[in-house]
Amino acid sequence: MTAFTNLGDLIPRDRDLDKIAIIDLGGRLAREVSYGQLDSMANDVARALSARGLARGERVAILSANRAEYLAAYYGIMRAGLVAVPVSFKFPRSTVHFILRDADAKLVFCDRSRAEDCPPDIPAVHFGEDRNRGFGRVLDGSAFDAVVPRAREPAMFLYTSGSTGMPKGVVLSHQSHIWVVETRLTDDLARRRYLIAAPLYHMNALALAKLACAAHATIVLLPQFTAPAYIEAIGRYRCTWLTAVPPMIAMMLREKELLARTAWARRRSVKASWKRSAVRCRTCRSPTPTARPRPALSCSGRIRRAGRSRTCRSAIRIRGSSCGWSTAMTATRIRACWK
Repeated sequence: MTAFTNLGDLIPRDRDLDKIAIIDLGGRLAREVSYGQLDSMANDVARALSARGLARGERVAILSANRAEYLAAYYGIMRAGLVAVPVSFKFPRSTVHFILRDADAKLVFCDRSRAEDCPPDIPAVHFGEDRNRGFGRVLDGSAFDAVVPRAREPAMFLYTSGSTGMPKGVVLSHQSHIWVVETRLTDDLARRRYLIAAPLYHMNALALAKLACAAHATIVLLPQFTAPAYIEAIGRYRCTWLTAVPPMIAMMLREKELLARTAWARRRSVKASWKRSAVRCRTCRSPTPTARPRPALSCSGRIRRAGRSRTCRSAIRIRGSSCGWSTAMTATRIRACWK
């Protein structure tokens, strides 16, 4: 019997709700949001959307950089029985408009920087504005009972990147992604600190955020990826679980001085796992195996990739790159244990 029924309702309320759920690094100062506050915001969103008269199954979009309110809106939309539609803010305005109309979005949550990209005929609620004008007006702390989804009821639409045509919506159910969360959930995850800089409109970041909430762990949330901010967050907030694609790793490796003075030196162990094979080693030009490699990142900061057919002996080092890897859509998870 699953412990969860609604994908937007993953917060265990029998655990410490004063624990920090999100450290939001999107402002001038870091902002801490507890599990109780995140749960309350999500309920407020759900109740406000229901009060607007939106019918079950209608779509509500989110167009924003990463921030705590993004996750609160995402959870609240689904708690209300509506369908969340995260939209890439990197698309041109015409593509954003296409997606919103293709999904038949009835409302858009957005941040101030993307407000002009919203069509004028679709109502928008702006994050970061006061109680009279924006997101703050939906927050009053009242309770809300999450909708119990029917079998295969849609929870969200995620749109493809549009590399071979216009983006296409993928319908994802509550049950399918609750299964994703529960298959990864273990008792030891609550002590982890997850660093998320990948955009929340992408499945990589969304899946990790949902896992962290279900595990009652802490998310360190960057508005978007920059190598210096990512490295500084690792050291300052002692993050133990990172998710990245190899170009992000490559950009970090160029920051040699920053890496040298960051708290990597205090790590006890680091583990990495790679979701897909690389294409070709840029330095030695040797092709990588077609089979999924078995990687390892030792305490000395060296990554090795080995496959069935051959091994590339070059290495990527934390404090300097001896070999770069060219990949397509390869994701990395790194877990660190600190002294």
